[in-house]
Amino acid sequence: MQYPKANFHTHTTFCDGSDTPQAVADYAYAKGFTALGFSGHMDPDIHMDLPAYLKEIHRLQQEYTGRMEILCGVELDTLYDPQLAAGAQYMIGSTHFLDVDSPIPLSVDNTPEMMKLLAEEYFGGDYYRLAKAYYETEAKVAERTNCTFIGHFDLVVRFNDQLHFLDENDPRYLTPALETMEYLVSKGIPFEINCGAYNRGRKKELYPNTVLLKKLKELGGEILISSDSHQKEPLDGGFDFAVQKALECGFTHTNLLTIDRCGQTEWRQIALDQT
Repeated sequence: MQYPKANFHTHTTFCDGSDTPQAVADYAYAKGFTALGFSGHMDPDIHMDLPAYLKEIHRLQQEYTGRMEILCGVELDTLYDPQLAAGAQYMIGSTHFLDVDSPIPLSVDNTPEMMKLLAEEYFGGDYYRLAKAYYETEAKVAERTNCTFIGHFDLVVRFNDQLHFLDENDPRYLTPALETMEYLVSKGIPFEINCGAYNRGRKKELYPNTVLLKKLKELGGEILISSDSHQKEPLDGGFDFAVQKALECGFTHTNLLTIDRCGQTEWRQIALDQT
């Protein structure tokens, strides 16, 4: 059995992606995808025209019936109201923002300059304090978003390769990260292995990074593989590397999201050695 091509973390022109849903769906089908999940942003900074988005994804579902399964999802930020994302078939729970009293939303993954501003203005320049606050917020992602899976768990280090603002093996960083991971694993929610970091230049790392991914396996966590694609071309970008890394960390299977006959989401396990 060949590992099916599928991606459930996909952005389009409805949020901060470069291609229309139609273009992404056509590209995925041409590449042999069996399933494609759209997951437009709903957060304090980027939020879609949700009715228009839902209408377009539902139209594509009809267009591709019997050829490729299309799922209609949302990437919901921990600090955003889930009622404003009603109507999606699944939710990615993600933390981009911290609960600080800023006149503009300050994301940990927007620009290095914004990350510096966030640290200096609200954490006294202490990136370990910032990271601790990030994981304290991340710990609430399941309760606040009722998410189907957890997106890019350690996004707070998005610019660490460039800014070198903390040591990712330092207990000041690892302790809150691991405490939050253990808590979220207890909720039974899968974590995505997010290839966004790999596709955008962290060539040897993913989200979660190797240390955290090994711990996730030890804790009994479940995984799925996502590209976090903002353009159609890297829709399955980094998947081979993610499979290799997952196997190295001891995982034997990944999970695929599907919709059952009642219209509810369900998980299907796929052995990693089928890739």
